[in-house]
Amino acid sequence: MKPREAALLSLCSCADSERYSNLELDSSIKKYGFSPADRGLYTVLVYGVIEKRISLDYYIGMLSSVPCEKIEPKIMNILRLGLYQIMYMDRIPDRAAVNESVELCKLHCHRGADGFVNAVLRSAVRRRGELVPPDENTSGAGRYLSVKYGIPEHICVMWTDMYGRDRCEKILGALDAHPYITLRTNTLRTDRDKLIQMLSGIGIESEKTRLSPFGVKLKSYEAVSDIAPLSEGLCFVQDEASQLCSLALGASENEICIDTCACPGGKSFSAAMSMKNTGRLYSLDLHANKLSLVKNGAGKLGINIIETVCHNGSKPHPELIGKADRVLCDVPCSGLGVIAKKPDLRHRASSDESRLHETQYDILCAGASYLKPGGTLVYSTCTLNRSENEDIAARFLDTHRGVFKPASLGVFPEEPNATQKTIFPYEFGSDGFFISKFVRIG
Repeated sequence: MKPREAALLSLCSCADSERYSNLELDSSIKKYGFSPADRGLYTVLVYGVIEKRISLDYYIGMLSSVPCEKIEPKIMNILRLGLYQIMYMDRIPDRAAVNESVELCKLHCHRGADGFVNAVLRSAVRRRGELVPPDENTSGAGRYLSVKYGIPEHICVMWTDMYGRDRCEKILGALDAHPYITLRTNTLRTDRDKLIQMLSGIGIESEKTRLSPFGVKLKSYEAVSDIAPLSEGLCFVQDEASQLCSLALGASENEICIDTCACPGGKSFSAAMSMKNTGRLYSLDLHANKLSLVKNGAGKLGINIIETVCHNGSKPHPELIGKADRVLCDVPCSGLGVIAKKPDLRHRASSDESRLHETQYDILCAGASYLKPGGTLVYSTCTLNRSENEDIAARFLDTHRGVFKPASLGVFPEEPNATQKTIFPYEFGSDGFFISKFVRIG
């Protein structure tokens, strides 16, 4: 199977079944046994088309005599693949992008489709300089930014309203960049300097994260699942924003801590390391099958204080009420801060935002019930949306007056008294994130 044909089949499969692209890629790479070069091209094409689909469709609409909504889905995906190569992959000659797309039509589409695809893509080559976003003054900032960065217009409008036009474009620019991989040092077994030396010894360049004292950011985009320090349990993949969230929790030795929405386990692992593998840490999650990720990950890292519990985080677990020193509620969210790593999220808006907000609030309230007086509660999301972040935190404080008060996060040197923080992806090269911290006073 050639990589362009595999990319076409995967894009069609994701659209037909609403399957997440990372699962589709893993399955196809195993099935087709690509060479490293073909695997790289296949991966770039699938993720690239998903990331730039809004932009590509806008430009196809400029080039095609047939409206996009009337073009057959498979032909549309062939056009997207071809145009993506023309516009975003300088290393691929225009002739190859056009000819390979025409061949895909001959293999998978009805007679005559190849002529249509050939005409549209040749027009793209000729009119390349005209393929630009719409004029912002006439179309509005939301539409302009949506086409420029491939992010849905309603998200661009929301961020412009919430954070201002300039900050919105900074967010979009950061999410448009290919994300680097960040590791969290397993401080039960080594330290950050030694980890960096080990990575250097196997030809992987890295640098220290800006704020997390345990983070190591790789200077390469390549997958690292098979590197020795990871396989040996000397580190694990965790974005710097997540590391800062775990640090804000402030877990220490011999405490009882609860992670209410633990899977896949990164924040539980970080907390256990801060606890120096002493005390007790309960990792809760609604999905029993995912808890194996926490168990296996903890074993690989040498952590034995974690007890996994299958439980719906929106309801208090009766056996844990009033027992914890610290509780982390990293709740389900719209995930807008991790769009760079999960391109599917660009096209999967929540169907019921009010229901999501209630779930987030319920999880925070349930988590609060686990705390002893004086205990610490952290609420976090990996999204950029005030209705899921600041509004939930404010609602919680309003309904828990006299019981909880805001507490300093203690992890941002330039904001030493901050009790909540929105981390924008352009600030530290991390995910977009929100952290809010409370202490129980009654």
